[in-house]
Amino acid sequence: MRKLVFVGAGSMAEALISGIIANGVLESPNIWVTNKSDEERLTDLSKRYGVTTSYDKDALFEGADAVILAMKPKDAKAGLPLVLPYLSEQTLVISVLAGLSTGTIESMSDKKLAIVRAMPNTSAAIGKSATGLALNQNVTSKQAELAKMLFETVGLAAFVDENQLDAVTGLSGSGPAYIYYLVEAMENSAAEIGLDRELAKELIVQTLIGAAEMLTKSDKPPRQLRHEVTSPGGTTEAGIRVLENHKVQQSLIHCIKEATAQSRKLGRMISSDIHLKAHTS
Repeated sequence: MRKLVFVGAGSMAEALISGIIANGVLESPNIWVTNKSDEERLTDLSKRYGVTTSYDKDALFEGADAVILAMKPKDAKAGLPLVLPYLSEQTLVISVLAGLSTGTIESMSDKKLAIVRAMPNTSAAIGKSATGLALNQNVTSKQAELAKMLFETVGLAAFVDENQLDAVTGLSGSGPAYIYYLVEAMENSAAEIGLDRELAKELIVQTLIGAAEMLTKSDKPPRQLRHEVTSPGGTTEAGIRVLENHKVQQSLIHCIKEATAQSRKLGRMISSDIHLKAHTS
């Protein structure tokens, strides 16, 4: 790859820029970045990473092997029509715009664009994202490998069917927030049982790290690992009993299903809004 363009310069774009440079995938000057109008943000990225920034669309997109659409979803309706005319059918388009289908993007362009939809999560900022990737029919095997390589610089990346991306959003896209919610509860309980807040945080974080490592390295399913910690009549059993009485597991399942459904709903709204604008323009 000779040239990569980011349209949008928010936290996800920065995480990818940092990961791509740190992993030696592309040299800094060959990464081009633009945004709607925040020149200060572009200057900051240029100073921090050595990337090239510009508002000149001819210069931006000329010779680009891949373009990552990383603007905010609310800016897509106005921003995409300004970008798509500059993209050729040889350019790989990677969209991190939640809810916007490959079909909608392609229909807006009137070209047979090679499009990859990506659903990373905020842990990309520390190189620990879990990213789902979906391809349209125009993506070549080489382009698919390129997209996967880019997102592997910020964590795990796996291919899924596009109709599964809403489920990926509900499970791992929103997943960090569920964990943080759990940690909030653990911190609040620590205060109530008399533990120092800083000590409690260290214990909680290390517990999460240890549990994650066990899930990664053990062949045992989580149910078995849980039972191995839960001695009959012991402290863990007492705690688990409370969780089961409050139907915490069922609530979490419902939580993920609801987030998945909301992702589908928002996707339909965004696509409908964009199509409506296109027909009235």
